[in-house]
Amino acid sequence: MTKTAAIIGGGVIGGGWLARFVLNGWDVRVFDPDPEAARKIDAVLANARRAFPMLYDTALPTEGNITFCDTIGDAVTGASWVQESVPERLDMKHAVYQEIAKSVVSAAIIGSSTSGFKPSELQDGMDCAAQLVVTHPFNPVYLLPLIELVPSAQNPTEIVDRAKTILTSLGLFPLHVRKEIDAHIADRFLEAVWREGLWLINDGIATTEEIDNAIRYGFGLRWAQMGLFETYRIAGGEAGMKHFIAQFGPCLKWPWTKLMDVPELTDELVDTIGAQSDDQADGKSIRELERLRDDNLVAMMRALKGQDSAAGALINTHEKSFRPTIDATQATPVVSANRIIPVDWTDYNGHMNESRYGQVFSDAADVMMSAVGADETYVANGHSFFTVDIHIQFIKETHAGDTISVQSQLLEAKGKKLRLHHRMLAADGTLLATGEQLLIHVSLETRRACEPQPELAENLATMAAAHAALPDPKQTRG
Repeated sequence: MTKTAAIIGGGVIGGGWLARFVLNGWDVRVFDPDPEAARKIDAVLANARRAFPMLYDTALPTEGNITFCDTIGDAVTGASWVQESVPERLDMKHAVYQEIAKSVVSAAIIGSSTSGFKPSELQDGMDCAAQLVVTHPFNPVYLLPLIELVPSAQNPTEIVDRAKTILTSLGLFPLHVRKEIDAHIADRFLEAVWREGLWLINDGIATTEEIDNAIRYGFGLRWAQMGLFETYRIAGGEAGMKHFIAQFGPCLKWPWTKLMDVPELTDELVDTIGAQSDDQADGKSIRELERLRDDNLVAMMRALKGQDSAAGALINTHEKSFRPTIDATQATPVVSANRIIPVDWTDYNGHMNESRYGQVFSDAADVMMSAVGADETYVANGHSFFTVDIHIQFIKETHAGDTISVQSQLLEAKGKKLRLHHRMLAADGTLLATGEQLLIHVSLETRRACEPQPELAENLATMAAAHAALPDPKQTRG
């Protein structure tokens, strides 16, 4: 399969899709008649280039190429994935699909970003209807992993399965919506909350900021990592969900909400909402708000990554797919880290906290251990290395968004002892820090030092022999 995607419609959503593909190594062709499309896409891609790599602890694949095309046909010819993100007008989408059908290859998947239309409505009158599925994303597409994948009866199982595989390879979470329904799943929840919010403003009960505060300081945090039903399952205590429903179910008959109705969107109400929203922004531009949003999402998702939970587990799995393979027999320093410094690693001085240098070198040691066979399986079988001493020299400041790499060298592998030297480098090769680390092989059962298993000992000897030919890294400072 060629890794070439066509983006039809380069607005906020189309630009987010483009960034997700490009940063995963896909070549992308774009069609958008807007003369400002290239500028707008560049702005989205700039944000994505800054934020998306911060989710990961290793380098992303080499970026794909971007080509702006004059016609839909030029964009979709030869593409294995076509993503349509034009405005929510059924007549416009049908016209776009007619043009796509003239040039798209029969094996290509056509995804629609529609937030409301059912796939059968989109497929009506389409020559290649079996290739079209709804793939509804959430903004920003380059950070939020959820994609509502909605097929119709016209889509063969093979198309749906292949769509899931491709979306998953992009670090996304395809939620297979098994039955067609207007607005799919997530937007139906969002619409319910939106309706209630409009009433609260219309009735003078709350402002836009007060409603947002209720969400971001309360249930929004719970929903971010557990969703709705698991949150309420916990609220039921030891007795579980049945107890929760028995306790709170009668509330559903009370007139708490107006979810079946909506206030008339009069000019006065629209002006009120607009003015409150402007006040809430406090003078921040859209780009500043986007960056704040991205930083918050990265920090939250990285916290989940550390727990291997929810969206964090998805990132961990995706990250494994592009970690490089290390040859322990090569007489060269091992590139044991290649990554972007995330926003949550900086302190009040605006640079990376000294404890994070230790984490960089600890992660580098994990890569070295894995390279000689002390990997997850080895640890699961009851043995590992523990750090007993590390000396770090801080040479240059490092900031969020900086690209760094680490070159690691095995200095000693004798019996239970493993001694490593790490050099942390900026993208231009500037030396940022060094670390010398002593690790001891231990039994996880006794928590005491012990000899490495025979295969590991052999691999360590092989790497030690290869690295013995290298210059002493402690004599190299540039």
